[in-house]
Amino acid sequence: MKFEKPLVSGRLVRRYKRFLADIILDDGSEVTAHVANPGAMLGLNVPGARVFVSRSDNPKRKLPYSWEIVEAGPINGGAARLVGVNTAQPNRLVAEALAAGALAPFRDYAHVRPEVRYGEASRVDFLLSGEGRAPCYLEVKNVHLMREDGLAEFPDCKAARSARHMRELASMCAQGARAALVYVVQMEAERFCVAADIDPAYAAACRDARAAGVEVHAWRCIVTPEAITIADAIPLAD
Repeated sequence: MKFEKPLVSGRLVRRYKRFLADIILDDGSEVTAHVANPGAMLGLNVPGARVFVSRSDNPKRKLPYSWEIVEAGPINGGAARLVGVNTAQPNRLVAEALAAGALAPFRDYAHVRPEVRYGEASRVDFLLSGEGRAPCYLEVKNVHLMREDGLAEFPDCKAARSARHMRELASMCAQGARAALVYVVQMEAERFCVAADIDPAYAAACRDARAAGVEVHAWRCIVTPEAITIADAIPLAD
């Protein structure tokens, strides 16, 4: 996924009210950017961090800038890394990868429908279908938390809605459908695990869902100021 225009770099002043960030751009101007990320952004919202923002020309937008990437500092002697923080991007990345046949477990489906109602009160990110195959309910989660070098984690705060999604996926398996969860890791990482210490309820919902037949996959991304691309599958750590 290439950015439509070159990203603009700057330094973070502060993130506040969850969806706002004040940023001083490299040209010295200060802007308020939209933060499309409801999470805690642990370790990523550090004042002074180098950030990259996109700019929209849509005159109807109240905030033309959106925070896309942050340069996170080293962990335990590791290297600094670029991290995608816009939680709207993973669905776009998965849609692009599905269209290109780049996600091996889902290549055999001819049709992909986004945002389909299912379960009691949810919308699945993608519903995959194909002749002679059970429908596949595919949920996507954004991952940007790293507390140990190389280990990506989700969630970074309480995630009751995400736990509900796991239960909904498990119910689809019980009805004979295929269900899968894809964690899109918007950074370099070697492995992935659920942050059970941050949200034990979500971790329990994940365990129950996997026992019910829900597949879980994690893919790391290559993140640059020019593009974000889904790269390789990474293993799930215990």
